[in-house]
Amino acid sequence: MDPLDRIRAAFDPERFRADGHAIIDRLADYLARATGGAGMPVLPWLDPAAQVAAWPATFPAPGTAPELFDRVIAASIHLHHPRYVGHQVTSPLPDAALADLVSSLLNNGMAVYEMGPASTAMERTLVRFLAATLGMPGGADGVFTSGGSAGNLTALLAARQAKAPIDTWQSGVAAGPPLSFLVSEQGHYSLARALQIMGLGREAARPVPVDDDFRMRADALPAALGRARDAGRTVIGVVANAGSTATGAFDPLDAIADFCAAHDLWLHVDAAHGGPAAFSSQHRALVHGIGRADSVVFDAHKLMLMPALVTTVIFRDGARSYDAFKQEASYLFAGGRREDEWWNAAHRTLECTKSMMCLKLYAALTTHGPGFFADYVDGMFALCARFADRIAATPDFQLAIRPACNILCFRHMRAGFTGKALDDLQSRLRRSVVESGAFHLVQTRLPAGVFLRVTLLNPFTRDADLDALLDTIRATAG
Repeated sequence: MDPLDRIRAAFDPERFRADGHAIIDRLADYLARATGGAGMPVLPWLDPAAQVAAWPATFPAPGTAPELFDRVIAASIHLHHPRYVGHQVTSPLPDAALADLVSSLLNNGMAVYEMGPASTAMERTLVRFLAATLGMPGGADGVFTSGGSAGNLTALLAARQAKAPIDTWQSGVAAGPPLSFLVSEQGHYSLARALQIMGLGREAARPVPVDDDFRMRADALPAALGRARDAGRTVIGVVANAGSTATGAFDPLDAIADFCAAHDLWLHVDAAHGGPAAFSSQHRALVHGIGRADSVVFDAHKLMLMPALVTTVIFRDGARSYDAFKQEASYLFAGGRREDEWWNAAHRTLECTKSMMCLKLYAALTTHGPGFFADYVDGMFALCARFADRIAATPDFQLAIRPACNILCFRHMRAGFTGKALDDLQSRLRRSVVESGAFHLVQTRLPAGVFLRVTLLNPFTRDADLDALLDTIRATAG
């Protein structure tokens, strides 16, 4: 057989149809099992080395995709399981997963318009829709990118170009003064990482104290600015949280925006988790003032039920969306002003070949409407508040703070356990519960010590599941 005939056979539409039906049937059966939760672990725990051994690099004979996917499903963590309450990765909508399939087969790269005409248009529409939802003006603009870390880097690069006293893109950071941003003590690690990637050094992220609810203290900003200047740093921006990773805290954005306006500083809001609160009339006040930010990062793969990764970077002044990256590439671009080629996404993103990530969100909004996501946010926040009420009324558990959203930190208390012993107890409990497959939860370190942390993203998680979590922790503690 001609080798190319064998390759062409792999594209046979009827084979694809048969395999596709078989895989969708398997996934539908899996979805039924996982959302019900009965009889399956959240995580079929296997030691990392043993997991590698289970997937050897030996491919002796052609197999079938459906059989391979049976193995993948069986060995994976199950985010649709009602007792998955761990990391901020959601149980994605089946509709969005189908959109992912369409995107993968079409494989429109989106660096330039001709490589992704439909998705370029959808992205433009969605960016403006999300900007309006956040209360930004009509001139706002931005792009989709691969995750909050890439989003934060993109926004901070634009901030540096806009506010640094020299053109760092052309001259390099060494040609100017050391630059800094004031960052909440509860800022995500990707912020400090981004600043170090940018060549600004370890001291570029200047911490701003938080209050007892882990919200940035706006009244502490003047002192933080003074300390940075005394250390010889040129502060060019402030980074605030709207739904911090550790505790779900929402900073007082209006007061922070006032400070930034008074000192000509860029305001970036990391709303990767909490941005979708803007869809909810009940919880929109949490992000009041976000429309005044110069840039916002918004993840749809957290509180909007999208498969990872779907992140939007939005700039209040749309022209600033071109400041992050300034490369020229004659094989991609026509050579005119970048602002005149908004349809060529590579002007504004870290990626060149960029997936049609916007299709997932566009399809979900088309199918379900914005009100669907408002109801989802309200439901998850209410579930978390009820769980907090039960923990607060339970003597052998302690709340860190009242939750502002769907993230809750708590710990199991035991007579005679304090300090390191109490911290070690939380870590041991978490590890034992996760490895048992009964639940998946995480932990975080707060000033008072180590706490267990849940993020409630699965609409199939119910109050009874959370009561069972407390019972499981008690039983594990012995």
